[in-house]
Amino acid sequence: MAIKFINSQKAAELIPDNAIIALDGFLGTDTPEEILECMRARFKKEGHPKSLDVWHASGIGDGKHSGTNNFAEKGFLHRLVGGHYALAPELAPLSAENDFEAFNFPQGVLSQIFRDAAAHKPVLITNVGLGTFVDPKLSGGRLNDAAKNATLVNRINIHGKDYLAYEVPKPNVALLRGTYADEDGNITFDDEPLTLVATAIAMAAHNNGGKVFVQVKRVLKRGTMNPKDIRIPGVLVDYVVETENSSMTKQTTDTQFNPDFIKSSVIRAADEINLPLDNKKVIARSAAFFFDPKTDQVVNFGIGKFPETCSLVLNEEGLSGNIMTTVEPGTFGGTPLGGGNFGASITPQSIIDEPYMFDFYDGGGIDLTFLGLAEADEKGNLNVSKFGPKIAGTGGFVDITQNTAKIIFTGTFTAAGLKEEIKDGNLHIIQEGKVKKFVKHVQQVTFSGEVAYANKQKVLYVTERAVFELTANGLKLIEIAPGIDLQKDILDQMEFKPEVSDNLKTMDSRIFQEPVMNIKNDK
Repeated sequence: MAIKFINSQKAAELIPDNAIIALDGFLGTDTPEEILECMRARFKKEGHPKSLDVWHASGIGDGKHSGTNNFAEKGFLHRLVGGHYALAPELAPLSAENDFEAFNFPQGVLSQIFRDAAAHKPVLITNVGLGTFVDPKLSGGRLNDAAKNATLVNRINIHGKDYLAYEVPKPNVALLRGTYADEDGNITFDDEPLTLVATAIAMAAHNNGGKVFVQVKRVLKRGTMNPKDIRIPGVLVDYVVETENSSMTKQTTDTQFNPDFIKSSVIRAADEINLPLDNKKVIARSAAFFFDPKTDQVVNFGIGKFPETCSLVLNEEGLSGNIMTTVEPGTFGGTPLGGGNFGASITPQSIIDEPYMFDFYDGGGIDLTFLGLAEADEKGNLNVSKFGPKIAGTGGFVDITQNTAKIIFTGTFTAAGLKEEIKDGNLHIIQEGKVKKFVKHVQQVTFSGEVAYANKQKVLYVTERAVFELTANGLKLIEIAPGIDLQKDILDQMEFKPEVSDNLKTMDSRIFQEPVMNIKNDK
């Protein structure tokens, strides 16, 4: 077939009104930023393309202006189905004003849905999302009133068990970014840390009669690529868009491209970490005692300062050799990064496509996950996705927590102004946080305690002053920090009274002292 080589302005002109767009990207990785910016510029000038239906699996952007923020114009969107919204703050007011239908589905479900779109499957069937806000019994993933008349997920029963059936789109436009294209339109990802959903998205648009646009750095001569390096075959590509502004080909991250993102390495001795003994380290150390150092484990670390500190503490304790790290967009091994580089790892052992990583997660492939704790209620439900008018979105949180045997949620007990000190082996609260995180009812159910207990998952909620476990009745307090008053510092700072263990323990004294703890046994 004849591949057309065009610029980004021409690509924007070729996107029709009412297009159903499959968009790839993870923060700035694989994001066709130059095409998106040209689309926005064309819409502001001409009012076209309008009423777009955009589907994307991961959060795309820098949290300011890039990525899916480019769709933040009145009338530009008809519907947005995304796995994460926090990186596109410009969309929030338009969603609140019901300018478009807004849906939030789990990242893994959306990454897999493109494969099903390529195979012309009508629905994707999974247990992921049961009991959460995605479940039709709650909101069905709807984020605003504009979406109230659209149903994109239903509950079904197969062999006596409930599942969710997600509607599969039929995209007619794919927007992607690779590194190089050859004269036949074959695409490689040499300088991208991840391959994400690129192959599935290209195939989905192609098989549904659509057009595939791929932004690249440079076009190479025919026959210069290794066939195994080609992630999008030229037969799937209609338009190759060679970038004109080289700055738009860089990752939208805190640092520029690092060759160690795509380079494996032998395991090296860890640098001395020397983390300060603050509440972050106390939380991570407490969580570390629930890690079993006697067995090798496949572990996922979520984004955020508390899960990331858990990773550092396990390294500091000499336990990293027992761990195979994973990050949901596709990396195994190495050192997972945070902030604007989240998703990438330094010297990973392997990188796979994102849908396959979520197949691994869905099948119980990881043994343990460390995630953030934003808001919990008496039933053990967690909310990390919606706070008042602010929509963060679930990302991979629902996928990861639904099928992992052991889950450790980590975070401070209260928020907003909390000041604490660790001194003489005790925790001292200097100033209590203004916001209670343990509430009667969470604002949105991102994790269902009821479903997790029914699935026999081990769930712990670890804070700097208290540790809870999930039981049939909800949260049970099992440990408190030395120096903490049960009534004043814990029960009075909660909107409900948890069950208190008859064998309530004081957290291990080593957590509040230096040097390393030399953990020998898990709990």
